[in-house]
Amino acid sequence: MNSMLTKNRQKTICSQLGNVKLQLLYKGSIHGFTGAAFHQRCDNRCPTVSVGYNTSGYVFGGYTKQPFCQSGQFVHDDQAFVFTFKGENLIKYPVTSPIYAVKMMGNCGPYFGEALVLVNGSQAVVHSNPGNHYNFNAADMHGNDLKLTECEVYQVEKSTEPEKPWRTIVWESEERKELMDRIRSYKPMVSSVPQCRVLLIGAVGAGKSSFFNSLNSVFRGHVTSQAISGSSTTSLTTQFRTYSVKSGREGNPLPIILCDTMGLEESTGAGLDIDDISSILKGHLSDHYQFNPSAPLQPGARGYRKSPGLKDKIHCVAYVMDACKISIMPKKLQEKLDAIRTRVNSLEIPQLVLLTKVDEACPLVMEDVSKVYKSAYIKKMMQEASARLGVPLSCIVPLKNYTEELELDTNTDILLLSAVIQMLRFADDYFDNISRKFSNIEIKE
Repeated sequence: MNSMLTKNRQKTICSQLGNVKLQLLYKGSIHGFTGAAFHQRCDNRCPTVSVGYNTSGYVFGGYTKQPFCQSGQFVHDDQAFVFTFKGENLIKYPVTSPIYAVKMMGNCGPYFGEALVLVNGSQAVVHSNPGNHYNFNAADMHGNDLKLTECEVYQVEKSTEPEKPWRTIVWESEERKELMDRIRSYKPMVSSVPQCRVLLIGAVGAGKSSFFNSLNSVFRGHVTSQAISGSSTTSLTTQFRTYSVKSGREGNPLPIILCDTMGLEESTGAGLDIDDISSILKGHLSDHYQFNPSAPLQPGARGYRKSPGLKDKIHCVAYVMDACKISIMPKKLQEKLDAIRTRVNSLEIPQLVLLTKVDEACPLVMEDVSKVYKSAYIKKMMQEASARLGVPLSCIVPLKNYTEELELDTNTDILLLSAVIQMLRFADDYFDNISRKFSNIEIKE
């Protein structure tokens, strides 16, 4: 059988799942658009990728690690997802209720929750009901065209090709200890600056506050939750906050301050105001300043620092981006980020990207965080973040925050600590530039 799914799209799907390949099991146009034909070819085979094609040219489907059968029951699958292609980019929608991930219906094809069915009622049609255990927009998924021209089901098989990491990192407890020691012993290059200041900027829910909590957890030795974080459609951070991490409960503060802001929001007059960004970068905002999205802080107002020193300014900017949402970033949010980058560039402040939730974005990484640099999908998301923000791939660091765990994990810690090391290196670049400017001024004088 010839596959209708292009090689590039097969690679994109496989990059989600690890070092695997796809083997075609069922093709509707050959075996018949019936539940019986589907089950004859696919029952007891797993994991699988099911793909539908409609008359409007949409390519969409779903993944499950569970074997198909005809029990009539729902089966649990916490790694199941449905997807659609936007050009060559895969847009993924994870299961929201894992116990209802897949339904095993005898007279239908692949049946994902109550949300998406390919070959419904033994007909070449799609059943679509978003929100029933998978949240997606029907127009984005299949253009509201429910007529199938083809349906294919592939078995996911382990590839015999060796996995090669595209970045080298040491995943050992000794490496974790060495990274922690390097952070503790760091000293800014300018004597008047006791701690470098890193500004975290990102959309609502991207994980800015969670990043501080996670880093704090590493140095405390247990999971903590000092900064307010969680799931919300609007920013949970309403004040400008500066967080200093301590080395242990009674230890000294680390030589880095993380500055947290309101989350960026798509609509005008909501979320962090771009003019407030300039005030933060230049050191004018004091800790606990209450943001007002409709009115940025003005000189002379309460909370405005008139004459900030170098220690008050931002020395590095870190954009916090959700790996699951890069491909569907709203246009207005993209425009806000572009405007912010222009202002940061004008002040010659180094910038990097923290790509969060890599475990949620890629099942391979969810299974084992140390495989993050073997995931072609994560690399692709990093490349897309690079293109959207106009920063080199070397300035993008993937990581996983502690959000539901009760105990620390060495590999998760190493990713978090590696991100901090990059921040300190970038801060040094900033201090280098400052020193060079002062040297030029002295020469001219």
